[in-house]
Amino acid sequence: MDISEGMLAFGREKLRHRGLQAQIDLQTGDSENLHFADNYFDAVIVSFGVRNFENLELGLASIYRVLKPGGDLLVLEFSRPRQAPFRQLYNFYFKQVLPWLGRNISKDPAAYTYLPESVSAFPDGPDFVKILEKIGFCDTQCRPLTFGISSIYQGRKPVYAH
Repeated sequence: MDISEGMLAFGREKLRHRGLQAQIDLQTGDSENLHFADNYFDAVIVSFGVRNFENLELGLASIYRVLKPGGDLLVLEFSRPRQAPFRQLYNFYFKQVLPWLGRNISKDPAAYTYLPESVSAFPDGPDFVKILEKIGFCDTQCRPLTFGISSIYQGRKPVYAH
């Protein structure tokens, strides 16, 4: 599901090339108002998307609503490395090199500036875990990957949840 029909069209083309269009249904939708019944899914996976939710808590609450009790949420998202010297190298690349490459390759002055800005604004690591817990998720955890460039977050809707 994506709010951008352009992204979905790209995804549908990839599915068509792989012969998977009958097995996977891509739908237009808004994370803050998922058009599925309560307690519908066993699991929800979001890859590199929650940092783009207009209202993070509302989007996560909508996911919580459509998860069955005992259902799992997995989120793969960019994060910020915390350990030196990798943090400094990452910041230099992400804030200086990547925008410069984007401007010069795409000829768009704003190219590749959104990504560093959205990653910097995202409450990653323990801050994101706290938000998951505030929404009601339990068994939460964060596993940093690749020196902390991205992280996998997990949460479960409690079995007793309604």
